[in-house]
Amino acid sequence: DRSTKRDIAKAFNLKGENRVALKHFLQELEAEGAFEKRGKRYAERGSLSGTLVLEIVSRDRDGGLVGKPVDWDESQGEQPRVSISVPRNPRARVVIPGVGERVLARVGQSGDGGYTARVIKRLEKPKAATLGIVEQIKDGSWRLVPVERKENELVIHPDNLGGAKDGDLVEISTIKSGRYGLATAKVQDVIGSLSSEKAVSMIAIHAQGIPHVFAEVVLKEAAAAKPPKLEAPREDWRDIPLITIDPADAKDHDDAVYAEPDPDAKGGHILYVAIADVAHFVRPGTQLDREALYRGNSVYFPDRVVPMLPERISNDLCSLREGVDRPAIAVKIWFNSGGRKVKHSFHRVMMKSHAKLSYQQAQAAIDGAADDATAPIMTSILQPLWDAYECMKRGREERGPLELDLPERKILLKKDGTVDRVVVPARLDAHKLIEECMIQANVAAAETLESKDQRLVYRVHDSPSLAKQEALREFLKTLDIPLARGAALKPASFNDILMRVAGTDQADLVNSVVLRSQSQAEYSPDNYGHFGLNLVKYAHFTSPIRRYADLIVHRALISSLGVGDGNDGLPHLEIDDLREIAEKISQAERRAVVAERATVDRLIAQHLKDRLGDEFDGRIAGMANSGLFVTLNITGADGFVPISTLGDEYYHFDETAHAMVGERTGKGYRLGDAVQIKVVEVQPMAGAMRFEMITEPRDLGMSTKSFHKARRSKNTGKSFGKKSRRGRR
Repeated sequence: DRSTKRDIAKAFNLKGENRVALKHFLQELEAEGAFEKRGKRYAERGSLSGTLVLEIVSRDRDGGLVGKPVDWDESQGEQPRVSISVPRNPRARVVIPGVGERVLARVGQSGDGGYTARVIKRLEKPKAATLGIVEQIKDGSWRLVPVERKENELVIHPDNLGGAKDGDLVEISTIKSGRYGLATAKVQDVIGSLSSEKAVSMIAIHAQGIPHVFAEVVLKEAAAAKPPKLEAPREDWRDIPLITIDPADAKDHDDAVYAEPDPDAKGGHILYVAIADVAHFVRPGTQLDREALYRGNSVYFPDRVVPMLPERISNDLCSLREGVDRPAIAVKIWFNSGGRKVKHSFHRVMMKSHAKLSYQQAQAAIDGAADDATAPIMTSILQPLWDAYECMKRGREERGPLELDLPERKILLKKDGTVDRVVVPARLDAHKLIEECMIQANVAAAETLESKDQRLVYRVHDSPSLAKQEALREFLKTLDIPLARGAALKPASFNDILMRVAGTDQADLVNSVVLRSQSQAEYSPDNYGHFGLNLVKYAHFTSPIRRYADLIVHRALISSLGVGDGNDGLPHLEIDDLREIAEKISQAERRAVVAERATVDRLIAQHLKDRLGDEFDGRIAGMANSGLFVTLNITGADGFVPISTLGDEYYHFDETAHAMVGERTGKGYRLGDAVQIKVVEVQPMAGAMRFEMITEPRDLGMSTKSFHKARRSKNTGKSFGKKSRRGRR
């Protein structure tokens, strides 16, 4: 432990001259290295005690957290490792720090001479290390090519390579940065070679700090997991002909559906939705549970999946395989002839999938092209399911959710991990059917838990802020489209706008601007509804294999309905606990989106690096004071057109009209415009491309005298825009 001179004097009852002697004695001992002085306190040299800031650097073989002191003098020797204790009680707070985070902790010695720590507070996460690719250039010197767009190349002296080779992805620290020339870097850690398989997604994994390796103790828990027995309160649903409908390449199947006409209500239908019973295998307070919370969700890259749970759980025990008994939590929902939900009931069941279909298979069967798998179940399963969907569609249309037309692209890779082509998969009724079934099940889960006064994590989506509403209103005014003030906006208000421009040249523009006006969906224990779906109560229930939020809802249902064994339900959590969990998994979701998008950008940039000078069709997807962002039609990739390259006059960004306008002519470009560009620069590892505009500016039908945030300065008479360095084409 650490003590001050006063503590020592008090312990030995030293006063007067004896205190002076103590001072000299302590100075001699310090000089001899018997201990060291830390501020006003003395401590054993090289020891740890008291309250310290620790950085969590790894996990031990049992999955426990291991930290090292942040403030450590290397002259004292190697940084000691500290075992960080976490509560074993599943009813204790479950939010714990993860690798890479910093904590304030109380540190003490353990019986074996090591150190243990109890976390007092989780601190703000430090800035991630700089990532880059080591490259040896022609003269034999070494450079670091950054993976972030806004960073510059760095020089690496051979002594600072740290064993890295040409093409390695590394973490570095900047050791010298002068006023002139490139800064100098030192390699801190070699992550791997870019020539290895799936290397591109590894950049995003490390850049975003996404955990991707399971600790041995987590894998051991997964390996030891066993399926439940079919005994009360679990019901036998194996004879109900539930089927899975998923992407053709899906490895895990966490939902199954079946529908039949309601014999007690003319035109009504009964929908059955069964979801994998992940809560049976992933218990609160276990290492599997802690790892799932730490990850928050599965992350899907074009070249790999980083799962929330080990494959033993996600792809085996919890995957609803055809013809195999699997535990599930199921909901039975009754709809009237108008598609309105009448009632529902939840059940903990044992089920057996009667067929495994892809979306394309199911759709082809309905369209009259059944195959060997779908023909035998066409009349008994598929057609009743589609009839129920037609009924649910009536209820959906009455509800009026937001209907944005935003096609999703999918990258298809070659065997070597490079891009083969980019496709826009057709949006089939089979997709919409499963989506509506899942929405209805999610609603039923939220309603059930609220009726039981059970705390839960909702999936919430706020209405657009007043500022965004006003910005949208001003934009629509430029298109002569009114947007009423006063009453709270509903999704139907936006749908009316989208229907008005459907099929016109303005459709893409308006869809983009309406999307930008929306708030971001998130998780919260406080329910304020889901604006986009136009639902009052909504919670994620249908994907517990890949989302921790759904696992919380499953546990809440188990507890509130009394269908658990006492160890698999939701522990008592204070509202602040749930709020912290919700924030953590919301952050994990945002982190995944950034990582997935960055990987797509890098793959596409790599795909186009040999096509400099080629021209492509695209659409203006974004604007800023510095230029235009253009999305290519063929790949969905984004590139930047600097404002200085647009034409032979000053251009400025009219934020209200979402337009880049020439000050002299009034001609320019607008968000959503179809354009043609030339690729002039590609940075594959940063996922960045620079384009040159080929399409000439068009007449925007706007005044050249007054623009929002683009007027001439009254004091200087200068424009806020920039003039092109090239002549008009």
